[in-house]
Amino acid sequence: MNNQSYNKKEKGYSIKRIDAKETHQVRHPVLRGGKPIESCVFDGDNLDTTIHLGLFVKDKLIGVCSFLKNNHDLISETSQYQLRGMAILKAFQNYGFGKAILNYGELYLKNEGTNTIWCHARKIAVNFYKKNGYQIIGTPFNIKDIGLHYIMYKTL
Repeated sequence: MNNQSYNKKEKGYSIKRIDAKETHQVRHPVLRGGKPIESCVFDGDNLDTTIHLGLFVKDKLIGVCSFLKNNHDLISETSQYQLRGMAILKAFQNYGFGKAILNYGELYLKNEGTNTIWCHARKIAVNFYKKNGYQIIGTPFNIKDIGLHYIMYKTL
């Protein structure tokens, strides 16, 4: 399936919880291209408190995001989750799927009593997060072999 075969107005997608290993098929090409598949395994992926979401179009996994129970020192709220590994396959980007899976995760966590979500946003993703209500906190930093990142957060 390519960009042209998906109609943005079509509602043929679903979002559900998936396991950590399933995230690798989207994390790898989008976030870790050219690196070993093992680079898609994140610390905390298999904790009971970690939530992995998958977005499916016609039964094909095209988007993922993970939420890890983790507090950041720059954020005072006590009930925090860290967003990690957010990725939509390239052919499906700019159709609103990122916003859909992010909103789903935010609502789920808010209903569970979470106050704040934060992430390490790549420079190219900062505008996406700003459009979805996230703010930059602290100073930018570099992650080796990946690039410039910003700490961004949203109070739910």
